[in-house]
This record gives sequence, C-alpha cells and structure tokens, in this order.
Amino acid sequence: MTILELREKRNKTWEAAKSFLDTHRNEKGILSAEDDATYSKMEKDIEDLGKEIARLERQAALDAEMAKPVGEPIKNAPAGTNSEKTGRAQDEYKKNFWNAMRTKAPERSVINALQVDADTEGGYLVPDEYERTLIDGLKENNILRELAHVITTGGGDRKIPVVASHGSASWLDEEGAYTESDDSFGQVTLGAYKLGTMIKVSEELLHDSVFDLEGYISTEFARRIGNAEEDAFLNGNGTGKPLGILSNTGGAQIGLTSAAAAAITSDELISLYHSLAVPYRKQAVWLMNDSTVQAIRKLKDGTGQYLWQPSLVLGAPDTIFGVPVKVSRYMPELGAGNKTIAFGDFSYYWIADREGISFLRLDELFRTTGQIGFRGSKRVDGKLILPEAIKVLKQKAS
Repeated sequence: MTILELREKRNKTWEAAKSFLDTHRNEKGILSAEDDATYSKMEKDIEDLGKEIARLERQAALDAEMAKPVGEPIKNAPAGTNSEKTGRAQDEYKKNFWNAMRTKAPERSVINALQVDADTEGGYLVPDEYERTLIDGLKENNILRELAHVITTGGGDRKIPVVASHGSASWLDEEGAYTESDDSFGQVTLGAYKLGTMIKVSEELLHDSVFDLEGYISTEFARRIGNAEEDAFLNGNGTGKPLGILSNTGGAQIGLTSAAAAAITSDELISLYHSLAVPYRKQAVWLMNDSTVQAIRKLKDGTGQYLWQPSLVLGAPDTIFGVPVKVSRYMPELGAGNKTIAFGDFSYYWIADREGISFLRLDELFRTTGQIGFRGSKRVDGKLILPEAIKVLKQKAS
C-alpha cells in the first residue's frame, strides 16, 4: 500500500471515528464503556497508520538519498588544486579510527594517522563524515533538533545579544524636538554540558568483520543521546544540563492556565493560540505528548468541526487550526499543574553543539565478561533566547 493510500485510509478511519463519536454520545455527552472501547480501537488504528506512514516516508527519504550519484565527472580542474582532505576528514583518519576501535593494540601507522586529533582524555574525535552521520541521527531521535536553531561552537561560552525592549517612534510638531527612545539589550550565554553513554559489545562480535560496528554505534549513540537531549531541552533546569523550554525560570511564558486539572477545552486552545504574538505564529507549531493529542481529537470548534485534522499530503504533519502538531514523549501528560502544550516558534530555542564528538575504547573494564566497552561523549547546551516566542498551557493545580 502506498503512502498516499495509507493517508487516505487514515483519513477515512478518522471520519468514521468522528461519526461514531457524534452518534454514540449519550445525553450527557459521553460514551458508554462498550462504545468507548470501540472508539479507542479506532484511535489505535489511526495511530498505527500514522506510524506506518512516518516509517514509509523515512524509507522514501533514505531511498532518495541513496539514489543520488556518488560522483560527477571532473572537468577542467584548475592547476594546483588540492582536493585532498585533511584532519579528521581525511580518508586515512577515518579508516584508522575504526581500526583502532576494533583493535586493542593498533599498528604504529594507525597511531600516527590518529595523532591529528589525539584527545587529552585518552579518546579520539570521530571522523568528520561520521560525526555528521551521528548528528543526523540525533536529529531523527530528537524532535527539538528539527525545530530549534542549532549552532556549532569552539571552546568557551557563546554570548548571544538579545533585544530586551524596543524603542518607539512618536509624532512631532513642525521643528519639534525628537524624543529619545533606545532599545535595551540583554545577553544569553550558551556554554557546554557534557553528555555521555557507554556501549558494550562482545569480543566475538567486535572481531567479526561482517558486524557493522559503525552503524551499530551510530544508531545506539543517537538513540540514547537524542532521548536525553530532548528531555533536557524540554525539562532541564540549567544545572548540569541545558535549560529547558518548560523551565519556570528562563523558559517559555505561560499563555493560559486551564480550568481543569486533567482536561482541555477547545476554547482554551483558541485562547492559547491567540496568547502568542502574531509575528511568532508564522512558523509556530504545537508540541505535546501523544496522550494529549488523543484527548484533543475529541474536541470541536464553535461550528461543530473537529479541531484536529489528519494530513493527506506527503510529508506534512497533522494540524490544529492549520498549524502543525509535533509529538514528544517528554512533554508532560495531562495532570494537575503540568505544562502540557507548548505553542510557538521553536527556532528561538538555540542549541549549541561544542565541536567534536569523542569516543574511547575500554578494553579492561568488562574483560571478565568477554566484552569491550565504548564510551562516547559530546558537549551541548540549549536555552530559549526569547521566552515570548513560545507560550505554554498549564493545567490547573488541583
């Protein structure tokens, strides 16, 4: 079944679910236990179809990437041009990096090649091309990297000037004096917090040339680091980790507090939408937990139309009020005092990656169990540059 056919099937299932809701609610506006179970099954079908669509879209994107030509004919290369890669980008470094990861005592030629990026802590920085693969993996495993503004920094903190308040213009009489009205500036500093993980591989598997060590480490590193990053970018307190979007200090502004501790109304979503200043709505998205999306699916606007709309367009997300809906498992679920929905322009959340991702092979630590450890680490920070760019809905305390 094609992606378009799956999207059409998902849309038909959603239409059937809406019709079921409209015809099976009792006089109190709720479903019986039996009808609720039937509707829940319909919702599960919608979710499963959505996951399959996303999987096929990722597969199509990979197919398109793999289908690209690996090279182009060389035409009239200028004399004296040296296209040889240097540093961590050179082919020798990449080859010997992975030889060093597989071998306890690499040859001297390997060590010489790796000296370009010898690490003071006993590890080696991963090759440039592989590092980009890791970063791409982090993006796939971290919804915030897709939405935020990502920069790469060298050593030291990165200071970002921010306009705290704007000046204004005023009407003047003929030959009237101009009134001074200056902007005031603040500053946000992005540092680097260390995030790491350790992966174990059996000696037999490590020495098996068929085993894709690069692919395994890339996938597993991206999954673990990506999940930890996304949690911190949302819920971090700025102590030993980035400052999250939902932080009470320095995080997004509260646009609305709901009337109920564990429920949301359509009017509250409308109020949250309009709590965000118009300029920020141009690139705004909704961000919430999947369970919150499930609750919103049952809401209607004043004309009786359901707020949540499934997408029929290839690669396009579902929408509320025509605005894309993004899902993160690290957004809080509906509950007293929780910040359950974030709405705004997430490009004002800046992520600073410290240049270089380091790997270290651990030979002796797991020797008694016949395993080899690989320790990977990176440094990253994140902060919301303009808190007014994102508004959150906070549930009533109790």
